[in-house]
Amino acid sequence: MMSDVSKASDTTFRDPDRRRSALDRFFEITDRGSSVRQELRGGIVAFVAMAYIVVLNPLILGGSADVEGNGLDFAQLTAVTGLVAGVTTILFGVVARLPFALAAGLGMNSFLAVAVVQEVTWPEAMGLVIINGVIIVVLGATGIRTAIFHAVPAQLKVAITVGIGLFIAFIGFVNSGFVTRTPEGPPVQLGQGGSISSLPTLVFIFALVLIGVLVARRVPGGILIGMVVATVLAIVIQAFAHLGTVGDPENPDPQGWNLGAPELPGQIVALPDFSLVGAFDLFGAFERIGMLAAVMLVFTLVFTNFFDAMGTMTGLARNAGLSQPDGTFPRIRSAFIVEGIGAVAGGGASASSNTVFVDAAAGIAEGARTGLAACITGALFLLSMFFAPLIGVIPMEAGAAALVIVGAMMVTQVREIDMTDFRVSLPVFLTMVTMPLTYSIANGIGVGFISWAVIHAMTGRAKQVHWLLWVVSVGFLLYFVRGPLTALLGG
Repeated sequence: MMSDVSKASDTTFRDPDRRRSALDRFFEITDRGSSVRQELRGGIVAFVAMAYIVVLNPLILGGSADVEGNGLDFAQLTAVTGLVAGVTTILFGVVARLPFALAAGLGMNSFLAVAVVQEVTWPEAMGLVIINGVIIVVLGATGIRTAIFHAVPAQLKVAITVGIGLFIAFIGFVNSGFVTRTPEGPPVQLGQGGSISSLPTLVFIFALVLIGVLVARRVPGGILIGMVVATVLAIVIQAFAHLGTVGDPENPDPQGWNLGAPELPGQIVALPDFSLVGAFDLFGAFERIGMLAAVMLVFTLVFTNFFDAMGTMTGLARNAGLSQPDGTFPRIRSAFIVEGIGAVAGGGASASSNTVFVDAAAGIAEGARTGLAACITGALFLLSMFFAPLIGVIPMEAGAAALVIVGAMMVTQVREIDMTDFRVSLPVFLTMVTMPLTYSIANGIGVGFISWAVIHAMTGRAKQVHWLLWVVSVGFLLYFVRGPLTALLGG
């Protein structure tokens, strides 16, 4: 007869799951070939790789005034950037249990800063972001998101990502003073008068080279390290040169800093200011610019959010060894829903839409395989809220260098497009170049859709164009002529 001890030992041997902790079982750590230590390390590395967004998002959003001339406070933006990234990443880790992390999307915040708020106010823009998030949640919960994904040609999906990369890089060049307007002649020029003549622009070049080297050498947190080193250099330069700012309304300095002079703050730690939470106007944009224009802005936000997140999650799952042959991965519907909630939360807190970040791949490379790593990353984002004064020292020129680097990373995906068929290459090319040249992601998507549909129809390939693409193309055509159309209807 077997003793009680023997029975217990035999039960444990036959059911090894009983020897695992509740944390292990919930996140499936052992099942995915990982460990708590490995997840902890991966979560920390992912945060280090993504921490630049806590600086970059306030620089991008805070650097633009809306249609009424109002702007967003840098310290408040820093607080809500960390808050929303932290909460949504932890939620993603617990619900989807995947090693992905969320933060304010660079394509989305750039679009809001340079295009949307030229037509509406910041609260109204964030209302559009919330509507975008609700649509994303519905699409994810009903399974429609996957169906829509299959309707758009793969080449255009990649072209949109590449175009956003070019757009982001161009913004970085402009914000750093590396590219400026000309009083006459070509639309843009190198530096001031065709040459690099300002110290802040030299800081940008230094940061660009340094970050490029660190990223090329695959140094974890290379973007953040480069920004910090460039900031130290900028502080030293400012201490001796005492430069002003280009946009100073009283005494502008053409050779000065773009946004603010980098100087040591009076304090390093401060309580976060959450005044921007809830500062949104859900339907104000529809009253200000009309139904058609507002709907097209929402569509652009949804489309950008949709494909950026879809591609990123698919790539991260593949890197983590979690994807199936068809590209799906565990809890895919939950992942889509939480990603949509990130957009809603970002709009509600004026932090811009939060989406899955490809930079989380650094944590996966370090061994992260489960949602526990995401929870670690999210906790570190919450901690970052208390360091707004220190983060505010970083100049726009350092952030601009990071924008160019991120843009370069996105452009590398062009290798996935077969350009041998001109029916493909022309719409792809138009999509990519229209975004930076018109300073609009929406314009690039619209031109790409319309040209794809028309060229395929006129060359006997109309049946290869999905009906949804035709519908959206007609919508974009109306969007492009909305000015004359509105005047005609008004008359």
